[in-house]
Amino acid sequence: MAQNHTLAYYDNYADEFYRGTVTVEFTATQDRFLGKLEKGSRILDFGCGSGRDAKYFLGQGYQVEAVDGSLKLCRLASEYTGIKVKQILFEELSETDRYDGIWACSSILHLPMDKLTEVMKKMGTALKKKGIAYTSFKYGTFSGERNGRFFTDMTEETFAELIKRVDGLEVEEQWVSSDARPERSEEKWLNLILRKR
Repeated sequence: MAQNHTLAYYDNYADEFYRGTVTVEFTATQDRFLGKLEKGSRILDFGCGSGRDAKYFLGQGYQVEAVDGSLKLCRLASEYTGIKVKQILFEELSETDRYDGIWACSSILHLPMDKLTEVMKKMGTALKKKGIAYTSFKYGTFSGERNGRFFTDMTEETFAELIKRVDGLEVEEQWVSSDARPERSEEKWLNLILRKR
């Protein structure tokens, strides 16, 4: 049910969300992720939102597939990136050994813990051997609805417990950052780069 509320939020506020995120400067984190991939690698932008990151990766010479759960955001992101953005729910990811990298920026944090564990297993299956995934969570221990959307927040400790239940993926790097949006710079985020063994 929580996920339905969250998708409804993004459909209702798609234009506003698009405008608020599409131009946010995020190259330091994008480049940190790309630095671990060969040029031309295949990336899945998993919960692409406005399409900001997919467009950047395309511009840097990578093969990009993008998906989102919100039909309205899929339309906006398709227009912005010039690629067809598919509408799927996170739980519907069904690829095997397809991607060199999965970019799940501020996206899978909308899942409750049990679904999050299952989706991360699917991400591991979808990655090629030695593939990498980037993901990020609001920093903290809260889990529940906030401002019309469901969130699972994470600390280093709570994520360490989660990743133990996901065979084949391990934390390669983690760091805490401030929100990239200047008006929200007091908000902290846990950033993770995971590697498939």
